[in-house]
Amino acid sequence: MLADGHHDVPKGKVAMVVTDLEMTTPQYRGAPCPDGLTLKPMMRAVGPYLELFRRVGGPWLWYGRTIMPEQELHDILVDPDTGLYTLEKDGQPEALLELDFSVKGACELDYFGLTSALIGTGAGAYLMDRAIEFAFARDITRFHLHTCTIDSPQALGFYRRSGFTPIGQRIEIADDPRIAHGYPRDSAPHVPIIDP
Repeated sequence: MLADGHHDVPKGKVAMVVTDLEMTTPQYRGAPCPDGLTLKPMMRAVGPYLELFRRVGGPWLWYGRTIMPEQELHDILVDPDTGLYTLEKDGQPEALLELDFSVKGACELDYFGLTSALIGTGAGAYLMDRAIEFAFARDITRFHLHTCTIDSPQALGFYRRSGFTPIGQRIEIADDPRIAHGYPRDSAPHVPIIDP
């Protein structure tokens, strides 16, 4: 337990306040699919997955999937308890929806995001309705996710408007992926780089 007050974060690290959210009954916004977009299952291959993961999550320093061993990621992608979907525009994947059904009675929204090509188009609300639909099509009582303070500033409000309720917070400290994992140094300009 952290004591009240300020705490130094080691150089070369990033600190995040993580908010856990959940939904126990489906709540749909009734968002239509924007013109020119098609919802499709994603290819379950490491290369295309990581390319989209970086396009969607790079601006927000998503790094979890980029640092795991390739075989471990492959095993997640081909697991029947993993749901993978995208929104295509002009034949190009522009969104990432990853659902984890590995815990009985629950679904975790592991990753959810759009490339810059879809932000502000209504695609997020449509994709979230589909995520809720896919999650509650299974025998679950809990749909949950977490977001953090280095993610898009709109993320937490979006999840709350989508019907998720905050249930807790944590502090996470991790290696800055721009230092430790080769992310471009101009990624996530809202998060300062503190070189060791």
